[in-house]
Amino acid sequence: INAYTLSFAVLLMTASALGDRFGRRRLFLAGLALFTVMSAACALAPSIGWLIAARAVQGAGSAMIMPHAMALLSAAYGPEKRAKALGIFSSVTGLAVLGGPMIGGAVVQGLDWHWIFWLNVPIGLLLIPLAARKIDESRGRVARFDLGGVVLVTAAALGLVWSLVRGNTAGWASPEVLATLAGGVAALAGFIAWERRAPEPMLPLRLFRSRTFTAGNAAGFGMYAGIFGAAFFLAQLLQLDWHYGPLGAGLRLAPWTVTLTLVAPVAGALVPRIGERPLVAAGLTLQAAGFLWVALVAREQLGYAAIVAPLVLAGSGVSLAMPAAQNCVIGAVPPADLGKAAGTFNTLRQLGGTFGIAILAAVFSGAGSYASAQAFGAGFVPTAEVAAGLSLAGAMAGLLIPSRSRVRPDSGRPATPAPVLQAK
Repeated sequence: INAYTLSFAVLLMTASALGDRFGRRRLFLAGLALFTVMSAACALAPSIGWLIAARAVQGAGSAMIMPHAMALLSAAYGPEKRAKALGIFSSVTGLAVLGGPMIGGAVVQGLDWHWIFWLNVPIGLLLIPLAARKIDESRGRVARFDLGGVVLVTAAALGLVWSLVRGNTAGWASPEVLATLAGGVAALAGFIAWERRAPEPMLPLRLFRSRTFTAGNAAGFGMYAGIFGAAFFLAQLLQLDWHYGPLGAGLRLAPWTVTLTLVAPVAGALVPRIGERPLVAAGLTLQAAGFLWVALVAREQLGYAAIVAPLVLAGSGVSLAMPAAQNCVIGAVPPADLGKAAGTFNTLRQLGGTFGIAILAAVFSGAGSYASAQAFGAGFVPTAEVAAGLSLAGAMAGLLIPSRSRVRPDSGRPATPAPVLQAK
C-alpha cells in the first residue's frame, strides 16, 4: 500500500506537467496502459518483493490517469455544464474509493486476492481504445519544460509522503522520519522559491492569489483527510470489533457509499445556482456530524444498526462537498491551466488522504490496540472524533470561498459589473 501511495502522490504534479506539454489524452492513455499491465504483474507476482515493485509502478500509472481524467472532463464542458459533469465524476470516483471495501471483500472472500488485480485487466483493455476514439486531445500553454520545478516538487512530495506513511511504523521521532520530513519541507520551500523566479513555471503561483482556488484546495485536503482516515478504520471496526467477514463489512458500508450515486450529481447541478461555498461548508459539516455520531455509537457499543443513519449523514455531506470543491478549483483557472489545477487538487487530495490515515493511526496507537476487540474499540472512538475535526477544518476552509454573486464561475476573480444603459 505504501509503495503505491508513494509513487502515486509523488508523480501527480509531474504527470500533470507532462500532460500539458505532450497532450493530456496521450498521458491518460499511457497511464491506463501502464496500470493495466502492472495489474497483471501484481496478480502474477511470485513473491512479496515483486508485488511491492509492481504496485509502485502501478501507482505511477494512476498518477497519469487521475489528474488527466479530471482535466479532460473539465476541458470537454463549458463553465455552465462543468459543475454537473464534475458532480457525476465525483459520484463515480467517490463510489470507487468508498466501495472498494465491499468489492474487495467479495473478491477476497469468494475468489482469491489475485483477482483484485485481474479484474483491472479487461477493464483497461476496454477503456484504452474507447478513450482513444471518444476523448479529444487537449494541452496547456506551450512553454519550456520546467525541469527544476519537476525535480523539486517530486522531492517535496516524496519527503512529505514518506514521513507520513512511515511515521507510525518507524516512530515520529526516528531519524528516518525526521530526515525525510525535513527534506520534504526544504524541497517544498525550494520549489516555491524556484517557481517564483522561473520564467515558465510548471505551477504558476499566481493561481494561489485566487481565494477561490486556494480555499477550494484547502477544503479538499480536509475533506479527503477525513474520508480516507475514517474509511480505513471503519472497515476494521466492522471486522475486528463487530466480527463481520470481509464481504459482510463491505456490504455494511453501503449506506455510506450509495449516497454518492444519488446526491453528488444533484449537488453538481446545484453549483451554478447557489455556488460552491454553501455546498462545501454545509457538506463537510454534515460529514463531521456523521463521524461524531459514529464515535458515540462505538463508545456506547450500540452495534451496527445504530451507525446506519450517521453513515448516510456523512455520505450525503461528502456528496454535497466533493463536486463543489472540484468545480471551485477548476473554475478558478483559465482553460490552459486546467491540467495544473487538476494536478494540484489531486496532489493535495492524496496528501490529505495520507495525512488523515497517518494522524488517525497515531491517535489510535495512543488510545487502543489490536490486542482485543475491546482495545480496538477504545482506539476507534478518538480516531472517529479526529476524522470529524479534519472534516470541520475543511468546512472552515469552505467558508473562505467567495460567494457566487461576487465571483465568475469560470475564473475565480471578481465579476465585472455589467454596463448600465441610461435613457437619453
